[in-house]
Amino acid sequence: MVHFWNIIAVTAVLGSCTCAAFSVNFEPSCRSVSSSSLNMGLLDFLGFGGKAGFDEPCVMGDEVIMIPKKHGTSEVPVQDNLRWDCDRKVADNICNFNRHYAEHRGYWRSTDFVKEATKEYAEKGEIKFYDSNTGNLLFIAPKGRSFDEFINESMSHGWPSFRDDEVVWDDVRCLPNGEAVSLVGTHLGTNRTTTYSNLSAVSYTVQQSS
Repeated sequence: MVHFWNIIAVTAVLGSCTCAAFSVNFEPSCRSVSSSSLNMGLLDFLGFGGKAGFDEPCVMGDEVIMIPKKHGTSEVPVQDNLRWDCDRKVADNICNFNRHYAEHRGYWRSTDFVKEATKEYAEKGEIKFYDSNTGNLLFIAPKGRSFDEFINESMSHGWPSFRDDEVVWDDVRCLPNGEAVSLVGTHLGTNRTTTYSNLSAVSYTVQQSS
């Protein structure tokens, strides 16, 4: 079975291996969120967004990963100079002070991501995405599909979306409610199970290549 991940937060620091989510046109928070951002988090919030466990190779994590720390759910804020036109303040809110929401659906298409990702893929045959807080590698795409399929599936789901084989499980975990997080407490997005796979839809502000 394939896991589809809605990636909510992925952006990069210029010249380094750092990731964070795509910026948005509003500042999401648990108290005030644009209605267009609810698509990813509402079912999660109501308790219907996930299940107790997901099929391998998905690696499950515990809620203790997301306990309060020095900076929200993380020890540090997102790094400076995030790439792909990512707004640092918005990225920090999504990654470190949020458990359910993302930038609005399709926002990533209004940024430089497709252009820059196309260039990176042409040069290296893959695109790497890193944690916006720590710079740890989180995703490598595409794997088992073409670049066009990666872009098209992300367009269909509304956020950059990754299959199981594209997840670097050394630093990524799925919580029982379907939330995708990094081991340092960065909120990444939501894990959705489909008839094809698990797909993680991840916020653009959380993940970006170097």
